[in-house]
Amino acid sequence: MALQALFFYLFAFVAVAAAFMVIWAKNPVHSVLFLILTFVSASGLFLLAGAEFLAMILLVVYVGAVAVLFLFVVMMLDIDFAKLRAQALDYAPLGVLIGLIVAAQLIVVIGGSSINPEIAKNVSMPIPALTERTNTAALGDLLYTRYVFFFQLAGLILLVAMIGAIVLTLKHRTDIKRQNIARQVARTPETAISVVNPKPGEGL
Repeated sequence: MALQALFFYLFAFVAVAAAFMVIWAKNPVHSVLFLILTFVSASGLFLLAGAEFLAMILLVVYVGAVAVLFLFVVMMLDIDFAKLRAQALDYAPLGVLIGLIVAAQLIVVIGGSSINPEIAKNVSMPIPALTERTNTAALGDLLYTRYVFFFQLAGLILLVAMIGAIVLTLKHRTDIKRQNIARQVARTPETAISVVNPKPGEGL
């Protein structure tokens, strides 16, 4: 138990410190690297809590895809971050309001569990003990039985969002040649061959 508490404080300290450095670092590349460290520390906390599925999802999805993609975008695009930081004060009141709302929600959740400890027993489908079934199997039972329609609906929404993003960002340039299969198939000898009669010295 002492070793588990030691790892908990270690991961928690690293996660909080790295999250603070995400907004404190001046170099955006360093901010993304600190964000990856935050995700890794949070996945360690999930492992200590017995939620191995969430820990692996955090590493595979956020660290392996989102954070690395954002890192490449920051490194490849020429973005004026000094100008973006100068405009950040304009959104400070909205950020403070959102932070207060999130803090109030956390206080309600933590306060409700401390005032009424029996509230956890009122869950309709509590997670079984780890000796009976693993956390990943329990989540799979919920996703593919009770919440299967919501799961499929979420996948459909993500598919539509992906197609919309591709359509909005796809730009057809007129200064480059593109292959047109229909035009190639419809070609005839008259349109495919051009007979010219160049004069001496002019070439083709």
